[in-house]
Parts: sequence; structure tokens; C-alpha cells
Amino acid sequence: MYVRCETTDKGIMVDEIRDFDLAQTLDCGQSFRWTEQADGSFKGIAFGQCVKVSIDGTRLYIDNADKADFENIWYDYFDLGLDYGKIRENISKIHPVLADAAKYAPGIRILRQEPFEALCTFIISQNNNIKRIKGIVQRLCENFGEQIGDGEFAFPDADRLAALAPDDLAPLRAGFRNRYLIDAAQRVSSGEVDLEICKTIDYDSARSELMKIVGVGQKVADCTLLFGMHRIEAFPVDVWMKRAMEKLFPNMNGNDFGEYAGIAQQYIFHYSRMHPEFFE
Repeated sequence: MYVRCETTDKGIMVDEIRDFDLAQTLDCGQSFRWTEQADGSFKGIAFGQCVKVSIDGTRLYIDNADKADFENIWYDYFDLGLDYGKIRENISKIHPVLADAAKYAPGIRILRQEPFEALCTFIISQNNNIKRIKGIVQRLCENFGEQIGDGEFAFPDADRLAALAPDDLAPLRAGFRNRYLIDAAQRVSSGEVDLEICKTIDYDSARSELMKIVGVGQKVADCTLLFGMHRIEAFPVDVWMKRAMEKLFPNMNGNDFGEYAGIAQQYIFHYSRMHPEFFE
């Protein structure tokens, strides 16, 4: 998809942006390092860079970034090469409720996050809420990540965490998840679990590769594949999605949503969370 990028006094401006809403995308539970600011912009950290992003009409502004950053990080991170309008049109034909869900939040995009970060954050997400997940992730970065600015820290890599023991993660207040995080780091660092091959091998094999890690079940594996490796055929099912499928899409499963099941999942997930009256 064509976009035009220009340098500004604060960073860059990207024009011709369509089907992108910051709140719907950055605050829907797929990433935990973005914080909405008073002016409606979002401040966040990804791939070791801290930026502030805002949208005005069809223009996306990314402060503290240059054209090289946009080409190497943010174009892919915000999935700007995918035509979500066309995908939404196609998947809306599958089921009328999915059409309603896609229309309700047309600005959702699937972020292309760093795979190890996605793996760890969704390990942390187990039996947790978004506010607490964000707090744990922030403490993980502050205690073990590289400082990249005034009070800002990158997500620690697998080698850094692999050198630690579960007790070293006590400041995170993540409980039983500490052991899972260390096991994940050690298996990734040693090469026992290969995150790169998970991007390209068949889906069931990729899921099995991730499930070698202690504490990683099907839901965490599916979330990691969808949000960390852009396997958009993934269809994670948590408590919300289980209820949504039973109530809104009886006798259907993720396979029924085709090659863009992961995008359909995000529309359904957000739509269901915003309409609790459906489940009363």
C-alpha cells in the first residue's frame, strides 16, 4: 500500500493513511507498552525506540523518528502495507455479526511486534488484566532492559533474561509467571526454541515449537504467533473469545474465518468487550 513519508521538525509525517485508529489498535490488548496521552496521542516503545504517535485525518505523525526508522521499523510495525479495507470487505461476507464487528472498529490493525517481547508479554497476560500486565512489563523493562532515554527502557532480550533465575524476577510481582519467563528466555537463547522458523513453518508446527516452553499453552502460542510473527491465520481463544464464539458464532471456529482469521478475531474480541450486554 502506498504511503508518503516526510520529515517534520519533530519527526516524520506519513500521509495517505487509511483504516488506522490508534486507540483501537494500541489499547486493545495486543501490545502493552503504549500509553495514551492527554491530547489523544500515544507514547510507546518498540524495537528499542521510544516515540509518540498521533493521527490527524489521513496523516500519521511519529515524533522522534526519521525516514530510516519509518522504513526499517514503523512501516512494518503498524502493518501499513496491508489493505485492511479490502480484508474487512471480504471477511464481512462470512457472517453478519462479523460484518457488524468489523464496522464497529474499522481502525484496528495487527501490530508486527518483536517476537520475544510478544512471547513474554503474553506469558505475563495469563490470568491477568491489561492494567496489571502493563505494570509487570514496565517493571521488567526498568529492571532488566537497556536504558534508551530519560526514564525509558527497551525490552530485555532473551540472552539477558536467560542469565537470571526466577527469584531474580521478584521485583516484577508476576508470581508463577517468573518461572515461565525464565524458561522461555533460556530455551530461546539456547536455540532450543527457534522463533524465526515459527514465522514460516506450517502453523501447527509453529505452535508446537512455542509450546515446548513451560507455561505456554495454545492460547499464549496463538497470541505470540499472531502479534509477534504476523501469522494472521491465528485465532487465539481466551475467556472473552470463548463466550463470544458460543453466543455470537455458534457451531463455528477459527478455521471458518479463513486466511485472515486473526484480523477477524480482533474485530470480534473488541466488539464483544465493548458490548457486555450481549452476554447478559
